[in-house]
Amino acid sequence: MGLISVIVVLLVTQYIDSRFIKNKEYSKSLHMSLFGNVLWLLTILVGLLSVSIFAKPETSIFFITEGMFIFASFRIGLFTTTLGVNLRKAWLICFLQPMAMFFVLVPQSMWLPALTDPVSLAYGSAFLVIATAWSVLTDRAGRPGLDSTHKIIQAYLSSIKGKDLSEAEAVIENSSKPSNVYTSQLRFFSNDKKTDFRLVLPDVHPGPYHPVGGSNIPYLIYKKMNSSAMIMHSVSDHSLNLPSQQQVENYLNSISESTVSQEGLTCTQPVVVQINKARAIGLLFDKNAILFLSLSPHGMEDLPNYIRKEIEQFSKNRSFERVMIVDAHNAMGKEISKVDSDDLLKAAKSCLDSLITKKPYPLEFGYANSNELNLNTPDLALGGIGILCLKINGEKYFLGWADSNNMENGIREVVVNHFTKNGYNLLEICTSDTHYAQTKVRTKIGYYPFGIIAKSKDVADWYLNIAKKADATIKPAKFEILEKETEVKIMGPKIFEDFSKALDNSMKITKVFVIGTVILFLISMI
Repeated sequence: MGLISVIVVLLVTQYIDSRFIKNKEYSKSLHMSLFGNVLWLLTILVGLLSVSIFAKPETSIFFITEGMFIFASFRIGLFTTTLGVNLRKAWLICFLQPMAMFFVLVPQSMWLPALTDPVSLAYGSAFLVIATAWSVLTDRAGRPGLDSTHKIIQAYLSSIKGKDLSEAEAVIENSSKPSNVYTSQLRFFSNDKKTDFRLVLPDVHPGPYHPVGGSNIPYLIYKKMNSSAMIMHSVSDHSLNLPSQQQVENYLNSISESTVSQEGLTCTQPVVVQINKARAIGLLFDKNAILFLSLSPHGMEDLPNYIRKEIEQFSKNRSFERVMIVDAHNAMGKEISKVDSDDLLKAAKSCLDSLITKKPYPLEFGYANSNELNLNTPDLALGGIGILCLKINGEKYFLGWADSNNMENGIREVVVNHFTKNGYNLLEICTSDTHYAQTKVRTKIGYYPFGIIAKSKDVADWYLNIAKKADATIKPAKFEILEKETEVKIMGPKIFEDFSKALDNSMKITKVFVIGTVILFLISMI
C-alpha cells in the first residue's frame, strides 16, 4: 500500500508540475522530481552519517524536514531558471511534491513535531531565502544589456533541441541592428550556358549556433545556386551573424537580385606566395583579383577586418577594380598573432603585385560535387564537398571546398599530397565555416572540424574522385562578377558582450551562493 501511495503521489505531482512548466513538458517534470528526491535522500544520509561522526543524539526527523526544505528550494531554482516559471508561481508550487512525499513517507504521529520544530523551520527558511535571492540576482545579472538572464537560458535550451527557435531568435533579433552587407559572386558559365558555377563570397557569417538564425546559411545559398557553387568564408566574424530565419530569408531573396558588374573571357595562371606560415593564392580576372588566405596546417580563428581593409586599400593603389578575399578557414588555431598577420599581409600584397605582371589566357572550367557519393559523416554538413577545375594556358588547377566548420589540422596537406602523387595540382581547400550540426556535439569547441571523424585517407580519395569528374566536364567559359548590397539585421558585437557579461556575473553569483549554502548545510549537520 505504501509503495502504491508513493507512485500515485509522484505521478500526480509530476503531472501538476508539468502544467506549470513552459511548453508543459512532462519529461522535465520527471527529471526535476528525480534529482530533487535524490537530493532529499542524500541530505538524510549525510545527516545520519553526521550523527555517528559527532556522536549526536538521534535527530533523523530533523534531517527529513531539512531535506524537504532543500528539495523545495531546489525546485524554486530550477523552476525559475530553466523551466520558465516566474518566482511567484515557483513559490506557489515549490512545496507541492516535497510536502506530498513527506505526508506519504513520514508516519502521521511525526507530522506535527517535524513541521513545528523551530530549528528545522529556521534552517529550512534560510535555504528558501537563499534560493529566492539567487534566482532574483542571477536573473538580473545581465542588466542593463539583457533584461532577463533566465529568459535567455530558457530560449537557448528550447532552441538547441530544435523544438522552438522563435523565442531565441526573437531575443537575438531584438538586440540586432540593421546593416548593409555585400555579397560577391564569381560566376563561370559555358558558351551554351548549360553549365553554370558560382563562387560566392557573402559578408554574413554562419551562426550564431545550430539551428538558430544563419547557422546553415552556406547550404541554403548552395541550394539556391542549384547545388553548383562553393560558398566561401569571407573576412568576417560572428558580429555578422543573421539572427533569425526571417533575416535569412530576406538575405537569400536579395542575392537573387544581384547585378553583373564585370564580365570577361580570360584569367591569369594562379600565383602562390608562401611567407613562413602564411600562404596567399591569387587569380586575376581582367582587373578583378581573388585571394585565398591560409595558415594551414597551423590554423587560426576568423581573419580580423583590418587585414581585409589593408589589402583592399593596397589593391586600389595598384589599380585593381576589386579584390575578393577568401579566408580559407582550413585549419584549427587561435586568434592570429601579430607576426602571422604581418606575414599574411606581405604574402597577399606580393601575390597581387605578381598577378599584375601575369598574362591572361582564355578560361575553361569544370565542376563536380559529392551529391552522388552520399557522404555521411558528422563532420561534414549538408553541402558536402566540391571541386572546381580551371584550365588556363593548357594547365589544370583544382580548388577544393567543404561545407564544414573548419578542418582538422593537416587534412588539407594530406589531400594536396594525394593529388600531387596522382598528377593533379590542388591549389587550396576552403571551408564554408557552417554552424550546422548533423548530430549532438559533445566537444570542448562545440563542433566537429572536417577530418576529425572522417579518415584523412578517405577524405583524400573523395576529393580525388570528384576532381576526376570535374576534369571530365571542362568546357570553354566566360566569367561574370555579380554584386549585391542588402540591408538586413545583424547581431553586431554588443550582443555577445552582453551575453558574456550575463554568464560571467551569473557564475560569480552562483559560486558565492553555493559556498554559502554548503556552509549552512554543514553547520546544520554539526
